[in-house]
Amino acid sequence: MTTGIAREINSTDIFNLELFFELSPDLLCIAGFDGYFKKINPTVSKTLGYTNEELFAKPIDEFVHPEDRELTSKKRHSIKKDNPLLHFENRYITKSGEIVWLSWTSMPIKSEQVVFAIAKNITHKKKLDEDRNLLLNNLTKINNDLKQLTYSTSHDLRLPVSNLLSVFNLLDISKIQDDETLEFIGMLKTSTESLRDTLNNYVDLLSQKNVLNVQTEDLDLNDSLNVALHSLSSLIQHSKAKIDVDFSEFLTVRFNKAYLESIFLNLITNSIKYAKSEFFPVISIYTKYENGVKQLIFTDEGQGFDMDNVKDKIFGFNQKFHNHADSKGIGLYLVYNHIVSLGGRVAIESKLNEGARFIISFKD
Repeated sequence: MTTGIAREINSTDIFNLELFFELSPDLLCIAGFDGYFKKINPTVSKTLGYTNEELFAKPIDEFVHPEDRELTSKKRHSIKKDNPLLHFENRYITKSGEIVWLSWTSMPIKSEQVVFAIAKNITHKKKLDEDRNLLLNNLTKINNDLKQLTYSTSHDLRLPVSNLLSVFNLLDISKIQDDETLEFIGMLKTSTESLRDTLNNYVDLLSQKNVLNVQTEDLDLNDSLNVALHSLSSLIQHSKAKIDVDFSEFLTVRFNKAYLESIFLNLITNSIKYAKSEFFPVISIYTKYENGVKQLIFTDEGQGFDMDNVKDKIFGFNQKFHNHADSKGIGLYLVYNHIVSLGGRVAIESKLNEGARFIISFKD
């Protein structure tokens, strides 16, 4: 008579063990120290596509992918020294020539010169990992290409901008009597100076080695907005845009200076560019707290978006939703990436011909 977990194995136990062995969806096998299969369950044959006789007739190594045989052999020698093998991954080649990835957990029985092993087919996981890595590599390349293009463009544009500013400095405006002409020259010079400062900021920002190290600081929203308004003064004046601002809920955010100015610049530009033709642009910019989170709200009364058609593409690269001659499909892409790269979120509410509402939530 036995007690506890130690007892004699009867015929019913043997039947249950055999049933478990035969029905398991995982690959179960008993392999000898000589490198041959001694017993396998049907899943092994089904996965590899060979008959039991074919699998028993050759050393296990012959079914292993050639590139994995050396490492597999080393692991097998380690098992013979009574070292269990946990979650070891290698490739096998099926009878049809396909590659399957298996993850093995093996326990040696040194006294019997055999190894009890169980494997899971992880081919689908490896495929997903491969696809993900390929996507990440492509996105990394695209990001680096875009960064280089932006850097080159910003760098190359600084020279003609500097030359243009030199022309303004050479002008003798004391000889110009027309007030309107003087006003236009002043506006052109101001816009050119703003362009120079923006290009310098972009070059400095892109020169940083890692986007995770982008400098953040406490910024006054009015200061950042005024920089954008100063750059867009000609556009705002020409379009007769009305811009209402209310930063009474909070006035400062911790963010990157160039990013915040770019957000204001792109959202205001878009609202003016895509205003309804029969109306002057009306823009509202204000702050609010939502469940303790700082939010910057930006609304307009322009053409808006059909969200059912564009909601998955609204912040995509090179996406255009209106037939405007100056549309490049970059503005909202930059806005989105500036925000999410620093841990924030951006949402949009809009209806066609009823304007748009952007909700920017800053990281705590």
